[in-house]
Amino acid sequence: MKSEESLSCPSPRRVCLLLLGRGYSRSRPCPIAALLYISLVQFAGGQLEKDTENTIEIVDDNSTLRADFIQELLPSAERTALLYHLAFLSLGGFPKLERLIRDQAIETQLLFGSSEALLMKCVGTSSNLVTSLFPILKQAVEKNNPVLAVRYLMKAKEWITDIVAQVDDTVKRYDRHNESVKKSTSDVYQEQDETKEKKEKKSDEMKGLEDALTKLGKDLKRVVDTIEMNEEQIKKTTDELNDFIRRFQKEHAHWTMKFLDFFRGYPDAMKEPSAIALDRKLKQLDSEKSRLKNEEWNIKIKQLDLQLKLANCKIRMGEIPDPEHLKEVQKCLSQIQQILVDLKKFWEKVDAILYTLKNKTFVGEELVDMEDMKDEFLSSIDDAGKYWKRFGLCCQRVQGAFRIQSRDAYKFLDINPSSLSEEERKQQYVSITEKLKKINPDPPALCDTQK
Repeated sequence: MKSEESLSCPSPRRVCLLLLGRGYSRSRPCPIAALLYISLVQFAGGQLEKDTENTIEIVDDNSTLRADFIQELLPSAERTALLYHLAFLSLGGFPKLERLIRDQAIETQLLFGSSEALLMKCVGTSSNLVTSLFPILKQAVEKNNPVLAVRYLMKAKEWITDIVAQVDDTVKRYDRHNESVKKSTSDVYQEQDETKEKKEKKSDEMKGLEDALTKLGKDLKRVVDTIEMNEEQIKKTTDELNDFIRRFQKEHAHWTMKFLDFFRGYPDAMKEPSAIALDRKLKQLDSEKSRLKNEEWNIKIKQLDLQLKLANCKIRMGEIPDPEHLKEVQKCLSQIQQILVDLKKFWEKVDAILYTLKNKTFVGEELVDMEDMKDEFLSSIDDAGKYWKRFGLCCQRVQGAFRIQSRDAYKFLDINPSSLSEEERKQQYVSITEKLKKINPDPPALCDTQK
């Protein structure tokens, strides 16, 4: 039995001999058999078949199933989970975005799970066709039982149509999910702009409060200095008035003045013009001092009020998360989008290949009840079986692209990123980036730099 690497299309020489044996020649070929042959050569992809008279060059249109492309797809699920985790670490303080990204991560998990299940179904369908249905179909044809052959041919068509429909739906799901992730990326950009605006607004408010406090501080210093000068003047005036009273009392303490004061009446020093003037000045200074004290008190009350406002503003400022962290989220989501685009392209290729396989499987269905075309029909089924087998093996290999190695890959969704300290966040960041580097030794610079 030939290995899958040795499977190839029948040579033109073999087909020519087959056609000539059935009464056909190069000048009068069998159109159905010729179409079957050309289709099989095209599906082989990238092969160059030559004979002495004809040259057919086929371009490889099924590059999705190349080994190198499959190898690139294999870590897609694991890489996507790590990128979601990396984005989640930067969402502390952004509860709206946290819910949004959590929903996207869950949807991606479901999509990858259904993709793996669909690939398993492709593998199973291919195996059932090759090992069960095609052999029974061939036996029915060999025993000239066209009714049974048609029944099993319709069964094959039913199986193939079913997986084709599911693959079509998967392509649409990837397209919708990619658009959803794209919208989430736009929401992150919008949140970043709004957060920057909030920070700038709070920063301006803080600056306004700080400037107002600075001005009040200067006003308070001016008032305090004025009060000190006023108190000095009060002290000086009080000293002058006391000196005047002492001189006046000393002057009127002599016996001659006492004798005269006995007849004139005892004088009052505070009724003297000098004392009256000094007393009036003291009253003015006291009134000015009272006014300045009130002004000082009002300034201190305003200071206290502004200080409380500034403290609250700083608290609110501290509650606003750093919008720079959202740049990391944007970069990770962009990478996830690219992975989803690549996987959508893969499923589009699978879709195209399935349509080609479907056509190749049923290209000779009109020959079922034609006894003289039995060999051609059996040959077409044999060739279709080889390609179904190859298709099944490729699907089996690609299953790993949608399978996550670690059961705890999405465990981070149960944790509130706001509860992580900066040290914990940095430790997890380093751990995840190291894992990403192991998956891809030379990763793009989207998540290289720790903020």
